[in-house]
Amino acid sequence: MYTIYHNPRCSKSRQTLAILEEKGIEPEIVLYLDTPPNNGELSTILSKLGISARQLLRKGEEAYKELNLADDKHSEADLIEAMTQHPKLIERPIVVNSNKAVLGRPPENVLELI
Repeated sequence: MYTIYHNPRCSKSRQTLAILEEKGIEPEIVLYLDTPPNNGELSTILSKLGISARQLLRKGEEAYKELNLADDKHSEADLIEAMTQHPKLIERPIVVNSNKAVLGRPPENVLELI
């Protein structure tokens, strides 16, 4: 079962979804801006991606600056909490299949899961 954490306004997210559909995969689509993952779900996703919370942060977002997330004093848990409270901070799209996940940047990364 494939799941894509999707933002339809993002071209990379749309391209990633199109690649999945071209391969005959109809993923569960999570509009993460409307229904953000909770702290536990985001921790699991990070584990499947094999990256830290800091690596998943969108550093150009206003909330990143407002919350001073560039400061190294923030723990992994702090960053996860910030992303669940401000889902625009989550880099996208994320595609999960079983115990693996990839970031669709570039969209072709999704081919690693197929």
